[in-house]
Amino acid sequence: MLIIHMFPCLSDNYAFLVRDSATGKVACIDTPDATAILAEAQKLGWHIDEIWNTHWHPDHAGGNQAIEKALGTVSLGPEEVHTRISPLARVVRPGETVTLGESSAEVLDVGGHTLGHIAFYFADDEVAFVGDALFALGCGRLFEGTAEQAWNSLSRLMALPDATTIYCAHEYTAANARFCATIETENAALTSRIQEITRLRADNVPTVPTNIGLERSTNPFVRADLPSIRAAIGVAADAAPYEAFARVRQMKDQF
Repeated sequence: MLIIHMFPCLSDNYAFLVRDSATGKVACIDTPDATAILAEAQKLGWHIDEIWNTHWHPDHAGGNQAIEKALGTVSLGPEEVHTRISPLARVVRPGETVTLGESSAEVLDVGGHTLGHIAFYFADDEVAFVGDALFALGCGRLFEGTAEQAWNSLSRLMALPDATTIYCAHEYTAANARFCATIETENAALTSRIQEITRLRADNVPTVPTNIGLERSTNPFVRADLPSIRAAIGVAADAAPYEAFARVRQMKDQF
């Protein structure tokens, strides 16, 4: 069983400390702010044994070296972190399994936001840490990958069980909701969710984590191939699913 401690840092990031309850081993999923992460771990009385990176962006891997130096922590992640940010003790690739004490996670290919972006899926706990590949009511901008790559990555995540809890790395939900409301005006589930998001953010309550079932029913980025959304965004019925997704992503970039 995992114990997950989430806390905000920087302007809109979340950091995650994950503890395997059987052994007490702790991993930090990404390192947006080393100072805040070290302070939080000390407050909890947890020693950070490992860092698991999802992708190379500095607000996800920029704190690696400071935490490694402070605690002797071992880092793992995709090749792009190893070559662009700092050396990793272990480079991992999609399809591999990584372990934290007695807990294990599958490494998933969720490239698109960056080419080598990965996610960590703990099947036994029904939890996935997805970095910037998927957000509550959104997905990461395509800084490096293609729309087809990102669509395939999102489809991979949507193949997980509905109950899977998704820890994404930013509090972007309110802004995403304003955009989504312009796409699916007749989606009652989305309307209800937007009302809940508005209430939560007014009280400064996080909208993360989310889950696969909720995104499947309300997130137009993962629903882009539905006839109703294709019609709303002006994409032909016979266009490839990733083309519909590309249009939604383009619209959000310009929103």
